[in-house]
Amino acid sequence: MIKKWRFTYLAFFALVLLSGCSEYQKVLKDSDVKKKYDMAEKLYNEGDYKRAIRIYEQIVPQYVGKPQGERLQFFYANSYYQSKDYYLAAYQFERFTKSYPRSDKAEEAAFMGAKSQYLTSPRYSLEQGETQKAIDRLQIFINTYSESAFLDEANKMMEALRGKLEKKSFEIAKQYNRISDYNASIKSFETFFENFPGSLYKEDAMFYDYLARYNLAINSVYNKKKERIENANEAYNAFKSEYPESKYISRSDKMNSDLVEDATELEELLEKYTVNN
Repeated sequence: MIKKWRFTYLAFFALVLLSGCSEYQKVLKDSDVKKKYDMAEKLYNEGDYKRAIRIYEQIVPQYVGKPQGERLQFFYANSYYQSKDYYLAAYQFERFTKSYPRSDKAEEAAFMGAKSQYLTSPRYSLEQGETQKAIDRLQIFINTYSESAFLDEANKMMEALRGKLEKKSFEIAKQYNRISDYNASIKSFETFFENFPGSLYKEDAMFYDYLARYNLAINSVYNKKKERIENANEAYNAFKSEYPESKYISRSDKMNSDLVEDATELEELLEKYTVNN
């Protein structure tokens, strides 16, 4: 008996589903814009955003300049957001803010557009073009709506994005060191310190910058060795002054001893050369 009722229920559910799909397909092909408008509204309210999008694609252009156009454009953009298609959500919210700058929804749309752009940002190890776009868009929102209720969330997203760029910059500089491109590592760390002076990675960055300078000096040709040892010593002194209790101190001290020994040998070699000539 239970199996019979279960079968009947499933059959009824399937019938309702098919009926709904049939109605949707009929409206999708219909030329009646009002029917499409009503169906899109129904689907949107039910949370069926992907099917709503297909109808919005058809009718939004037809309502440009009409009273319903503003509402439709916002729902269209939000449908992409709710469907997690953040690239198109960012684009459609931007279209909304440009088309309806005086709308009551303009602030929300600007925020949602910036948030959509934020959600396109990849993990730090990948190319960060989308991250920079999100930062630019969030900055525009923050500057435009400095009293917004969305401001705290916007600032948190901005902080997360900048943290991603900071991590990327640090890892690139460190990677140059790993592959023994010490000049590139030093230049990258210089850029890192300039762009992120209060970085969470500052201690590590200062040590790895010193390590790059140390490796460059130790492996240097004689005519550049003295200058490079001096540069490495400057980095060592700056690091030890800033982080006297660092986890890298014992390693740094050992490296410094190597540099002192190298500098002494170089000085002795130069003295012999001077005497012989």
